[in-house]
Amino acid sequence: MRVSQASDKLPASSVQAYERLHSSFSWQVPEKFNIAQVCCGRWAAQPDAAERVAIKSYPTGAGCQFHTYSELQAQANRLSNVLTVLGVRRGDRVAIVMPQCFETAVAYMAVLQMGAVAMPLSMLFGPDALEFRLHDGEAVVAVAAASALGGVQAVRANCPLLDYIVGVGALESTEGRADVNYGLALAQEGGPFIPVSTMADETAVLIYTSGTTGNPKGALIAHRALIGNLSGFVCSQNWFGFDPVAKPASPAGPAELPRGSSAIFWSPADWAWTGGLMDALLPTLYFGRTIVAHNGRFSPQTALELMRDCHVTHTFLFPTALKAMMKAYPGSERQSVRRQFTLQLQAIMSAGEAVGDAVFDYCRQQLGVTVNEMFGQTEINYIVGNCASRWPPKPGSMGMAYPGHRVAVIDELGAECPVGVTGDVALNRFDRHGEPDPIVFLGYWKNEASTQAKFTGDWCRTGDLALRDSEGYLWFQGRQDDMFKAAGYRIGPGEIENCLVKHPAVANVAVVPKPDAARGSVVKAYVVLTPDYLAARALDTMDRAEFDLNLVAELQAHVKGMLAPYEYPKEIEFIDALPMTSTGKVQRRVLRLQEEERARLLAG
Repeated sequence: MRVSQASDKLPASSVQAYERLHSSFSWQVPEKFNIAQVCCGRWAAQPDAAERVAIKSYPTGAGCQFHTYSELQAQANRLSNVLTVLGVRRGDRVAIVMPQCFETAVAYMAVLQMGAVAMPLSMLFGPDALEFRLHDGEAVVAVAAASALGGVQAVRANCPLLDYIVGVGALESTEGRADVNYGLALAQEGGPFIPVSTMADETAVLIYTSGTTGNPKGALIAHRALIGNLSGFVCSQNWFGFDPVAKPASPAGPAELPRGSSAIFWSPADWAWTGGLMDALLPTLYFGRTIVAHNGRFSPQTALELMRDCHVTHTFLFPTALKAMMKAYPGSERQSVRRQFTLQLQAIMSAGEAVGDAVFDYCRQQLGVTVNEMFGQTEINYIVGNCASRWPPKPGSMGMAYPGHRVAVIDELGAECPVGVTGDVALNRFDRHGEPDPIVFLGYWKNEASTQAKFTGDWCRTGDLALRDSEGYLWFQGRQDDMFKAAGYRIGPGEIENCLVKHPAVANVAVVPKPDAARGSVVKAYVVLTPDYLAARALDTMDRAEFDLNLVAELQAHVKGMLAPYEYPKEIEFIDALPMTSTGKVQRRVLRLQEEERARLLAG
């Protein structure tokens, strides 16, 4: 792992500016606070509410559609009234099984302004995943898109507390599979809705972790968590249209962007996940701006065309998405990708996996933006990252603690590790002024043991390993679950993957340990080839096995020439696609278990 060298030292002015920003920051969390009120209600009360666009749907069957804050609030009021008639009360869980669309934003605003708890569920969930969450979370109502109704209905018998299913879509799509048709019910419900005055510490969202090491855990997220998100959001989005020399508005008070600001946000991140909900939809609405909703599969071409057509200025793109764009549209010195698509990007935030210097350079040279890497978790989101407009990102670094967050690298006992020593990234419950950090989750739903295990004293552990350099930048070393030893050396997959993806043949890659009797484990790489190399592989006159052997040797030599001798992959396997979570993370655990099973069968 390349860590900051003397030549990478920041100018004294940058260090001082960061320290001033961090030391002067303090949280302003009122006793009462409601996400729906600050994200929609207050904007709907403004004189321009009927013109201010909240959601831009791109595309729909009828083409692009614009939905104002006035419309968002009116529809949320109608849905809140419908849910009240269905018996939903303060604190009840309401599942939202919806894609990126206007109705999804309506559902969140309606549930949250009732004081009920939104329970986001991905459209990609199969029946087992849906049943576990609906049953465990004790959802009383599910608001589901027409295409998700079959899955919800299939598990309903095993979810005894699920009283009603509200179907969103055409009548013919929901009839017989939903108890309530969304469109018809809202049309019948008029009149105002009086929002519930929630405490800042009340639960707003019950969202489940990925469950990579057992059953998923339901993280309870308070209304105040949105406030805790804002400093990181503003920094990672290069101040999101604010005057770069002025302070953003109080997180708890009115927040208006300067006149003439044209900040428009889009991310392919699913609004059912923390990245899409807390890093995209809610903070964009908090600042009264426009977010683009796209209900479709990601592709590099679609992403670039969407950002062009919708004049997107700020975005959150996973490293896997950026890698796909880098391979599909490499650009050139004569015509960059930014110029080719007339992009207006002002900021790119990326998270979920390490960005790596290849992607970092691509964003700067071809997209015209220095990518701001961000790090966080469902339980403690948006705590570390970069802000190119305020402090220079170091390629390959996770960045530094965002204002308001006290972050450290700690050892097993909870003591802070010295500079250059790998440990667990952790967030303290309290900021440097001794005030509670609003981002910290309330705990795991019905799982006190796991809640306690997450903390060492006041430190909330992430399970991600990093080291800190002398200036406070963190350098990701891997998930504790992903680290392994090969021939006595401790291996982190990220650096090897970053090296391999620089080769023109590699579209994506995952590195895992392969059991080995003599050395314990050896490094193995699963490689997805680029379309050009797949075509060459298919058309080459030589035997396919010989082609693969030659390419394996070429890739091994590529790594040997750039990294330590023990890091090159002893074995490379070409596959069509890597196992991925719906949040864009590579599931190395799936590949690791596959290797262990193969070894067990061979041992026989």
